Amino acid sequence: MSDMSMLINGLKVTAEKGATFERRNPLDGSVATRAPAASPADAVMAVEAAAEAFKTWSETGPSERRALLLKAADALEAKTPAFIEAVSAETGATGMWGGFNVMLAAGMIREAASLTTQVAGEVIPSDVPGSLAMGVRQPAGVVLGIAPWNAPIILGVRAICVPLACGNTVILKGSENCPRTHQLIIDAFQDAGFPPGVVNYI
Repeated sequence: MSDMSMLINGLKVTAEKGATFERRNPLDGSVATRAPAASPADAVMAVEAAAEAFKTWSETGPSERRALLLKAADALEAKTPAFIEAVSAETGATGMWGGFNVMLAAGMIREAASLTTQVAGEVIPSDVPGSLAMGVRQPAGVVLGIAPWNAPIILGVRAICVPLACGNTVILKGSENCPRTHQLIIDAFQDAGFPPGVVNYI
């Protein structure tokens, strides 16, 4: 059985009042994971942390964002055995499915890393003679990703990797059916060195 925590502003924290819930193995009914039961106040704390981190993360250059994402992909792959164990215990999936999820998800992160230098603006026709107008893309802010359980690693990664590549901060709301599996994704991004508050998990 795994005990786990949330991640808010770079810190592993419990839910308000220590509230938890249990995820049971669908194959044998044993407790697979004991996870924090986040409250609205916990969610607000995550949003505030992400909003504060956005001030600096949105100004981070594409090369640094790309380097961190590539490290996250490597860290994710290094956790393949842990992912297989977690996804099997929490969802009853086979080890082969868990490993396939990790392989595809790592590729998605690397693809997102390649996008950091592709976020471009465009020149727009102007009504003012002798001048040009330009549209420039800017990061949107805090992005909430809500990931399901049925392809948990692929869909959890998909929820956060492109927003991060584009200069946004993220909160991943893990599935109550596989909270430990989704936490391992966040652990990989932490291992890669993302600054506090850029990646949060409830």
